[in-house]
Formats: sequence, C-alpha cells, structure tokens
Amino acid sequence: MGVPVSQMWTVASYVLRQKLRGVQRYPLVLMLEPLFRCNLACAGCGKIQHPSSVLKRNLAAEECFQAVEECGAPMVSIPGGEPLLHPEIHEIVDGLVERKKYIYLCTNAILLEEHLDRFTPSKYLTFSVHLDGLQEEHDRAVCRDGIYEVAVCAIRKAVERGFRVTTNTTLFNDADPEMCRRFFDELMELGVEGMMVSPGYPYEKAPDQERFLHRNETLRLFGKLLDRPKRTWRFNQSPLFLEFLRGRFDLECTPWGNPTYNLFGWQKPCYLLQEGYCGSFKELMETTDWDSYGRCSGNPKCTDCMVHSGYEPSAVAQTFGSLKGFLRTAKVTVFGFGPSRAIMDEPAADLRRTSPQIDAALVQLQESLSSATDSREDASATPASEAEVELLSRS
Repeated sequence: MGVPVSQMWTVASYVLRQKLRGVQRYPLVLMLEPLFRCNLACAGCGKIQHPSSVLKRNLAAEECFQAVEECGAPMVSIPGGEPLLHPEIHEIVDGLVERKKYIYLCTNAILLEEHLDRFTPSKYLTFSVHLDGLQEEHDRAVCRDGIYEVAVCAIRKAVERGFRVTTNTTLFNDADPEMCRRFFDELMELGVEGMMVSPGYPYEKAPDQERFLHRNETLRLFGKLLDRPKRTWRFNQSPLFLEFLRGRFDLECTPWGNPTYNLFGWQKPCYLLQEGYCGSFKELMETTDWDSYGRCSGNPKCTDCMVHSGYEPSAVAQTFGSLKGFLRTAKVTVFGFGPSRAIMDEPAADLRRTSPQIDAALVQLQESLSSATDSREDASATPASEAEVELLSRS
C-alpha cells in the first residue's frame, strides 16, 4: 500500500483510541472545502454550479483552522473547486502542517508547477492530482484538451522536488478496464506514491447524469479492473475498500467518517447529499439521523453509492474493529489480491460487537504499534493507557 508507516500509525492509533473509549461515531478525514470555484468545468462535477456570488467567496484561513480543531480528525482532505485558486492556500497548508495533520491537497494540477516554490516538502503534505485516465479519457472527462499533459508534467516536477504525490481517479460507466490497467502502469512510472480510485456516484448537481455507475456496474467494472492486479501497483487506500469495490468484502456506509465543512457550514450528512448544514461539528454529530443513510437504511439516494468518502472509513473501522476485517487486510497486504468472485449480498459485520479474541488482537496490535514507534520523534498520537487497555479487555 502507498501510505507511509507514520501515517498508518497515526490513523491506527487514533481509531483504536476511539474504540478503547467506547466512541461509536468519529471522523477519520475532514473534507475541508475552502472554495467552490475552479478553472475547469468538468461534466461530472457539481461544485461550480453554485451562483457566481458563492463562487467568489473563500473560507478564511482561521475559519479552516477552527473547523480542523473542532473536528479532530487526523487527516484533512482539501478539495474544491480548485484549492490552488485560494489566496491563502499556502498559509492554510502551513497551519495544518504545524498541527501535524496529514493533508491531501486535491488539485487538477493546472497551477501546481507554478505554486511549488511556495510549499515545503513534508510527510504531512500530499498533492492529490485528479486524473481520470490516459490522455484521451482524462481530457474528455475534464472537458478541455491538453490538461492531461499539464498534469503529468506537474507531477514529475513535484516528485523531483521531493513532494508526496498521489492521484485521484473517478471511474464512470464508460471506463475500459484494460485501458485503466495501462493507466495504472503509467502512473507507477511517474513515481506517484499511490493511487486512489472511486466509482462515479450520481451527484445531483452534475450536468452529466448519464455516465454515473450503479452498484452492479461498479462491481463488474472493479471486478475486472482489480482481478489479480499487478504487485507493482500501489493504492493509497485500504485493502478492504478495494475488496469491497470488487465484490469480495461487504461494507456498510459510515456517513460521519468524512464530514464536510465549507462556505455554508457543516454539510448534512455528507458532501454528496444536499440536505442542509449545521453551525458546529457537535450539532452535526448529535442532530443528524445517521440511521437514515447508507444502503441498509433503504434511502434511495444511497442505494448505488460505493464512493470512498462513505466506505473508506468503514473499511478502516473493520480493519481495527473486527477479526474478520483485520485478517482479510493482513492477507491482502501479504499475498495481494486474488481473483474477483463477487459476494455482493454478504451481510456486513456489526462493528459494535466484539469478542475476547478480537479484543486481545486489538490490544496486541496496539502494543506492537507502540513499540514500533518508540523511536519516532514525531509520533502525534499517544499510546493507549493501562486504564484504556483494561477497559477494552472488559468490553
């Protein structure tokens, strides 16, 4: 997997602390949208459909810091719009690095090369470049010729300068699995740290509604795409989420896992659904009817959704909250992905139920992680206390 050990440690320790303290709902990644405007007009995006009065606005740096502190998630994704259009984006990034947050700055890379001098390479900062395929596919997806070459050039420059670089790919119902595999090979040759892939979900504000994937289409596409993938491919995602996409592991949505903060406040319940806003993170968590979202809820808006924002947190929770998830993750990490055989309707495990075996495995994992990071000067998460371990053993 294309994720540094220090970041894996931070996330694992954070998740285990929530479990040890009996917290059932907690954020994993803050989706921080400091603006909506963009220098592209992609047919599958709904952000730039806001009126011009909204597109001219930005969140101030202090508003961003306040949201990050309020949320407490160990990772921050900065999408948009195009974040590099924000006049204070460099100050925002510097402030988050000082807070030791792992940042994924999502960009189409049009402005990336000219901005590199204003950023400092850091393990906390990753440029997540939006690429939806090889040149023809990507330029068609973003509705402008030449953007693929601009992005590839910027990636090379950023990698040469020592920056962490990943890619973010959204696949639609016209994706060709063989072309995607060639695309993955090219990304690895560019030297990116890892790739993130996600199915295109019917985002209601997007101009093009014909290319989004339904659930069965997603399973077929990713079943072919990830059938015995090359060991040279590095994904910036949890193994369980990729297993979920190809029908080999069932997950239920965690809608609170990637909360969104933007110009209007805290979005309910996630960035894909427009169902109002809250004035604080606490209000979002305490007043949202979370049982009304996710596939098992019967909500028709959630039926086909399999995107990373809802299911990546579920995959992480399963990895550290169930013996089945932990063992599957270990197996895939060591031996790689096997053939795709769909198990589309297998019930998802209840993350709130544990057993002595699971508890013992989690405590052992926590101790191993603590030992592995004793020499790391920058460990931003503290190991579990004896009281917390005792609490876990009694759960």
